[in-house]
Amino acid sequence: MSESYKAKERVVYVGDSRVRKGNMPNVPADYTSYPGKSEAFIPNFLLKEWMVGCVVLVGFLVLTITHPAPLGYPADPTNGAFIPMPDWYFLFIYQLLKYPYLSENYVVLGTIGIPGIAFGALLLAPFLDTGKERRFYRRPIASSLMILSLIACVYLTKVSWDHYTHELEKTNTIPEHIEREEKAREAAMAGQERPNYTKQPELPAVVDAGDPATSIIQAQCLSCHGTEYEGRGNIPPLRGVGDKYSKEEIAEIVTNGRGGMPAFGEGKGGNVELSAEEIDQVSTWLAKQKAAAE
Repeated sequence: MSESYKAKERVVYVGDSRVRKGNMPNVPADYTSYPGKSEAFIPNFLLKEWMVGCVVLVGFLVLTITHPAPLGYPADPTNGAFIPMPDWYFLFIYQLLKYPYLSENYVVLGTIGIPGIAFGALLLAPFLDTGKERRFYRRPIASSLMILSLIACVYLTKVSWDHYTHELEKTNTIPEHIEREEKAREAAMAGQERPNYTKQPELPAVVDAGDPATSIIQAQCLSCHGTEYEGRGNIPPLRGVGDKYSKEEIAEIVTNGRGGMPAFGEGKGGNVELSAEEIDQVSTWLAKQKAAAE
């Protein structure tokens, strides 16, 4: 900075270049020039936020149009082994709805009340928290609410995921997308074509359809395995099951259950119990169901 010899003229230079700093009255002074003042929320700050939001929204729409989300697998209402799970960013709300005081008779509170309070608080935050202090440790109420909300989201997400993995282990269920990925990987390593799940495979014919054991199977199994023993969704068909399991393995599955299949053995806690003789009849008939009849 330097001053000329004229007392009434003040000359300001930029650095050592001796270039005079221009006086541009159309450019407003920075808010830091006014101690104790800050940028007005309306319209200055809000207008900038809206502009940034519009840019992000346009970019997000372009991304969704150019790379649409793939459709999932067809829903199968008869698949009792399927465990529904939302995307990871909805896990905390999903877990919240499992609690009795936010579901059943109080489902409106869990689906509308709690989310409405949370998003309403975010909407009203600029009008309720009008303090000029920006350091979070100088704003105990707002900072405490934010930290508690983050802890609650992380905790509920972890609890929901732990419960999901526990259910998978308890029912010995492999998620369909993981099972398909493993089969596709195995086919690629073996130099084979990827499995085509849209094409229905040809099932072998039913062997010994007049066996007395079919009456037990028709009464207990067809609601899940299909009226023609064709299987449904993740539930395997009974046709050709003898190619996969021996009679002893089938008897063990029927007795103790596996995956989403309930146990039918006596004293196993199932809704329907079969005697050892009935299980033997069923396993003997199912062991005959092979692609090539013996």
